[in-house]
Amino acid sequence: MEKFSKVKELLASVEADAEKFYNAGNSAAGTRVRKAMQDLKVLAQDIRTEITEKKNTDK
Repeated sequence: MEKFSKVKELLASVEADAEKFYNAGNSAAGTRVRKAMQDLKVLAQDIRTEITEKKNTDK
């Protein structure tokens, strides 16, 4: 559950940069959004692995 909270925090923290990129055309903000999306991808994969392990050990 801790990693899921980190996903929510990361998504909330990148929201301002997404606004800057899409609405104001700020290229640097786009770079920060891309990095955050990569971090989200890694966290999501960690969560998937954790869920699979827990599911398999509960059987």
